[in-house]
Amino acid sequence: MALAVRVSVAAPENGVHAGEDALASLAELVREDLRACNRVIVQNMQSQVELIPQLAAHLVAAGGKRLRPILTLACARLCGYPGPEGGARHIALAACVEFIHTATLLHDDVVDESRLRRGLATANAIFGNKASVLVGDFLFSRSFQLMTEDGSLAVLRLLSNAAATIAEGEVLQLVTQNDLSTRDERYLNVIQGKTAALFAAACQIGAVVAGRSEAEEQALSDFGLYIGTAFQLVDDALDYAADQAELGKTVGDDFREGKITGPVLVAYNAGSEPDRAFWRRTIERSEQTDDDLDRALVLMEQTGAIVDTLARAKDFAERAKAALSVFPESRVKQCLCDVADYTVRRAR
Repeated sequence: MALAVRVSVAAPENGVHAGEDALASLAELVREDLRACNRVIVQNMQSQVELIPQLAAHLVAAGGKRLRPILTLACARLCGYPGPEGGARHIALAACVEFIHTATLLHDDVVDESRLRRGLATANAIFGNKASVLVGDFLFSRSFQLMTEDGSLAVLRLLSNAAATIAEGEVLQLVTQNDLSTRDERYLNVIQGKTAALFAAACQIGAVVAGRSEAEEQALSDFGLYIGTAFQLVDDALDYAADQAELGKTVGDDFREGKITGPVLVAYNAGSEPDRAFWRRTIERSEQTDDDLDRALVLMEQTGAIVDTLARAKDFAERAKAALSVFPESRVKQCLCDVADYTVRRAR
C-alpha cells in the first residue's frame, strides 16, 4: 500500500469554528431553507422510469455536504433575501446548483473510471457507465427546468454559462492529461473551470435574487471563485496526502490517470533530471509499476509539493474572505469566512 505524505495546515488566526464545525454552523443558519431545498431535490429526482429514482436514491444515500446549495442559501441571506415580503427563489435555485454539481460528478466518475466516491461505490460501478451518463443528463435537464421556472434571464444566463464553463474545464483537463509541459496558468484554468465556476455562480445567485448591486454580485462571484479554487487545490493535494478512508476515494487516482495537478507540476519542475525522467515515464507515457506511487510520494515530500499546493490554497481562501469586505459584519458573513478557512483545514 502506498505511503501517504502527512501534512498539517495551521489553524486560521480568526474564526471561531474549526474543520467541519464551520460548515455545520453555516448549515444551521439556513437550516429551514436547506430542508426545503432537500425536498425540492427529492421531488425533482422522481421519474416514471424506474432506474432514475433508483440511481438517484443511491446518490442521496452516498451523502455529500450540500456545500454549494448551502452557499447559495447563505449568500442570499447575506444579501437580505428573502426580505419582509418573503420569497423562495433561492431554494429552487440552490437545488438547481446541486443538480448541476451531481450531474458533473456522475459524468466525471465515468470519464475517470472511478470506483469509489465518499467511501462508497460510485453509481457507475453499480449501475454501469451508460446509466450514469444518462441520469447525469437527466439531472442537467432538471436543472434547466428549474432555471426556466424561476423566470429570470439573469439567472438562466449565469447558470447556463457556469454549466458551459464546467464542460470546458473538463475538456481542458482531458487535453492537458499526461502533458508535463502544461503551464501553471493552464492548470489554474482547469480547476477554475471544472470546479470554481459553479462555486462562483452558486454564490452570485444570492445577490441576483436579492436585487443587489453589480459590485455585490461581483464580490460574491469572486468569493465563490476563490473558495472553489482553494477547494480543488486541496483536493488535488489530498489525492497524494490523505488516508484512503479519510479521502473517500482511492488514493493516487490522479497519479494513475496521469492528471496534471499542482503537486505534480511542483515536483516535476523542482526535481532533478533523474526525478523528471521518472515523472515523464509515469505521467507522460503512463508506464507505471506497483511501487511508483510510493516513489511519487517521496519526491513530492522532498520538493515540498504538497505543502506548496496547500499554501496556495490558503492564499485563495484569504482572497475569498477579503472579497466579502463590501458587506457589513454579520453572523452569516463570519460563517462564510469560516467556511473559506474550512476548505483548507480539510487537509489537516
